[in-house]
Amino acid sequence: MDLEFTDEQQELRRTARSVLAAACPPAVVRAVYEGRGDGAGLWSTLVGLDWPALGLPADQGGLGLGFPEVAIVVEELGRVVAPGPFLATVTQFAPVLVEAGAPALLPGVAGGTVTGTLALAEGGRWELDAVRTTARRAGDGWVLDGVKSHVLGGGTVTELAVVARGEAGPGVFVAPGTAVDAVGNPVIDPTLPVATVTLAGVEVGGDRVIVEPGDPAAAQVVERALQQATVALALSTVSTCRAIFEVTVQYAKDRHQFGRPIGSFQALKHRLADCYLAVERATALAWFAALTIAEDDDRRAVATAMAKAAAGDCQRLLTRDGLQLHGGIGFTWENDLHFLLKRAKAGDLLLGTAATHRARLARLLGLEAA
Repeated sequence: MDLEFTDEQQELRRTARSVLAAACPPAVVRAVYEGRGDGAGLWSTLVGLDWPALGLPADQGGLGLGFPEVAIVVEELGRVVAPGPFLATVTQFAPVLVEAGAPALLPGVAGGTVTGTLALAEGGRWELDAVRTTARRAGDGWVLDGVKSHVLGGGTVTELAVVARGEAGPGVFVAPGTAVDAVGNPVIDPTLPVATVTLAGVEVGGDRVIVEPGDPAAAQVVERALQQATVALALSTVSTCRAIFEVTVQYAKDRHQFGRPIGSFQALKHRLADCYLAVERATALAWFAALTIAEDDDRRAVATAMAKAAAGDCQRLLTRDGLQLHGGIGFTWENDLHFLLKRAKAGDLLLGTAATHRARLARLLGLEAA
C-alpha cells in the first residue's frame, strides 16, 4: 500500500487550496450562518472544475480517478468549512449508485445537475438492521413509507438514495427530493445541514430501484457505500481540526502577555504538542482507511471504524484546546474560529460518533464483552 501522494495528487491539492481560498473565504461561510447565502456560487465553481466527477467512471461522464482524489478535495473543503452539496452527493449518493451498478444518474452527478444524499439512518443509527422504512410493490413500481433521520442535505438535494425494507429484505431506491417531506433539524453548523425526511406513500418507478429488496447484494452495497461516506467525513473533520491547530498556533505566536508570545510558555507548548500529535494520528488513520477503500483491501471495515473514532477523539481535543488557547476572543461571534469548532463537532455526530465506532471496532475484532 503506497502512502505517498503522486505529483498529480499533490498538484490537485495545491489547486484545490488555491481555488477555495478565493471561492470560499470566511465571508461565504458567515453568509450561510447569517442566512444570507447557501453556497450555490461555490457549488457552481466546483462543478466548473469537474470535481463532482473526480471519482466516477469515465464511461459515465466521470474523470475516472479514484477515492484518493476525492479525499484530497474533501480535505480541502473541510479546511475552509465549505457549504454545499459536495459531501452528500459525491461521498454518499454517488457511491451507492456505483456500488449498485446503477449508472443512469451518474452523468447528471458528474455534470452537477443531479445532487443527492443517502437516507439510511433511523433513530440516529446508521445500520441496516435499524431500518424500519417499508417498501411494498404497487404495479410496476414501489411505495415507500417511513421516517429517516439525520439526512445530510435533506431538503436541498434533487435525489435521495433511500434504504427501505421489503418483504424479502432490504433494498435501495432513488426517490425524488420533491416527493419527500424534509424538515431541517436544529444544527450547530448550518454548512452541514441535516433533516428528518418523511416518506408517506412515496411512489417510485421500477427504473428507480437500484437494489431490489431481497437481493443478497443489498447489505454489501450499503455497507461499502457507507464506508466511503464515513472515511470522507473523517478526513473532512480531521482537516478542520488541522485548520483549528494552525490558527491556534498562529494566535499563540501573535498574542503577547508579560512581554512575550503566549506560545513561548511551556504549559502552552505541551498542549499544542498534544494537539499536533492528535491531528497527525487521526490524519494517518483516515488516509490508511481511504487507501483500503481505493484498493478494496479486506481491512476496509476495520480501518473505517478506526478512522472515524480517531477523528472524534481529535475533534474533542482540538475544539477544547483551540477555544481555550484563544482566550476570550475565541468566544466571540466576530472571530472566525467558531466556524471551525462547530464544523468539527458536527462531523463527529454524523455517521456515528467516536464511541459508536470504537464499539463497532470491538465487534469487528472479536473483542466484544461476553
